[in-house]
This record gives sequence, structure tokens and C-alpha cells, in this order.
Amino acid sequence: MSQADTLTTGPVWPIRSLGLFRSELVTVLRRWRTVALLAVLAGVPVLIGIAVRIETGDGGSAGGGGDGPAFVALITNNGLFLVFASLAATLPFFLPMAIGVVAGDAIAGEANAGTLRYLLVAPAGRTRLLVSKYASVLAFCLIGTLVVAVSALVTGALLFPLGDVTLLSGTTVPFSEGLLRALLVALVVTASLTGIAALGLFISTLTNSGIAAMATTVGLLITVQIVDTIPQLHAVQPYLFPHYWLSFADLVRAPVYWDEMRSNLQLQALYVAVFGSAAWARFTTRDITA
Repeated sequence: MSQADTLTTGPVWPIRSLGLFRSELVTVLRRWRTVALLAVLAGVPVLIGIAVRIETGDGGSAGGGGDGPAFVALITNNGLFLVFASLAATLPFFLPMAIGVVAGDAIAGEANAGTLRYLLVAPAGRTRLLVSKYASVLAFCLIGTLVVAVSALVTGALLFPLGDVTLLSGTTVPFSEGLLRALLVALVVTASLTGIAALGLFISTLTNSGIAAMATTVGLLITVQIVDTIPQLHAVQPYLFPHYWLSFADLVRAPVYWDEMRSNLQLQALYVAVFGSAAWARFTTRDITA
């Protein structure tokens, strides 16, 4: 570990860390790849809203959403449900894929571009750089989730009526409370992505190829999603990071069921602790040549 990683007295370290985080976040958001990912995420609610509108335009009813929460069937009654339906549709693949791309490129992309060693010049240090990288990935988790939610809310308001919200349990609440629940759902979805963000960051420390790190992270995501659907592997499924992702639907009930959401947050915290520590151990001892 470099001498720059040693904590200094006073507020200098936090201030420098904040500046480094801001720089990392701006760098991430300026990349054309990131803009394209956010555009795709924003387009998913629009496509869902238009599809439901066309399907129900002749008096038909929207589908029930398959094995997931039955949000799609409720969109025509209240456009706010497009927010929940869109998050349920993007969470299994689109959102984590975008996070996997950003996290996988965090360290490996810098190494591939030959800029990593310059980032480690004092006052930047390896620990502070890694923390700033992970914080920028978490910020992207929140931004990506909010992009989906805001796009869905605007699309739902344009295509469907808004008003008091009838929850999945049959209880009707004011629209303001429905909006608050939508915000809480977005925060829970963001927290659900912290595990794969830590996993992607760890993979990013193992290679100098950004493409390899991104492909490996997304490949692991797909593999774990498949394993989570095989009944014969039910014993290991509660330990897979996407297993409780759709538990956010319990926030759209009255009373709210907390058990699976609590299990989800605890599981994500475990993944963050394990792979965050592994990323730190690898990065702080790695021989940086690029």
C-alpha cells in the first residue's frame, strides 16, 4: 500500500475523497457507453407503456406479468404501476447488466487505457481510488434506477390515468403515498444492485482488459440467473445475489411484508463485504504496470 493511503489528520482526506468521487462519477457519465445504457433503460418503460396501451386500446386486458408481481395488469387503472412494472422488467437483466458493464470497466478500463498508474499518483492512493470507484458505481446504480422510474412515471402519466392507488393487497391509498412507495421501491432496487456492483469491481481488479471484465461480470449474471430458476438447485438459491430482487413488490402491499426484503438487503451486504474486501486485497497488492 502506498504512503498516500495513510489517513491524515483533519478534513483533508474526506475532502480529497469527495473530489475524487466527483471526478470519477463525471468520467463515468460522460462516456458514450454510459449514455447509451441510460437511453436503453429509459426506453424500456416507454415500450412497456405503449405495448400495454395498444393491447388494451380495443377493450382487452393487459397480461398478468408471468411469474413476477402482477403489476402489468394494473397499469391501465393507474399509470403509477408502470413504475413498478418497469422496475420489475429491468431488474432481472437490463439494470444489472448496465451495472456490470460500469463496474467491470472501473479498474480494468483504466489499466487498458494506460491511465491507472497516473491515477495513483499522490495525493490519490489505492484505497481511496478503489472506494471512489465503487462509490461512483453505486451512484450509477441510483441514477440508472431513477432513470427507469422517472421515464415510467412520465410515460404512465401520458398514457394512463393517475389517482388514488389500489395496492396489491386491495387497500387504496392516496396518490402521494403511492409516489412515496415508488421512491422507496427505487431505493430498494438500488440497494439490490450493490452486490453485483461489488462483484464487478472485484473482477475488474483481476484483469487489464475492460472488455474481459465486463463480459465476465455479465456472463456471471446470466449464469446465476439461470441457476436461480432450476428447481433442483433450490438449496443454493437463497445465497444467490438475485434471488430476492423482486421482494420490493412487498412495498406495494398493506401491511408491508419485510422478511424477504430484509433477507435481500442482508444478502447484498454480505456480497459487498466479501467481494469488496477481495477487491481491496487484490488492488492494494497488485503490481500496477499500466
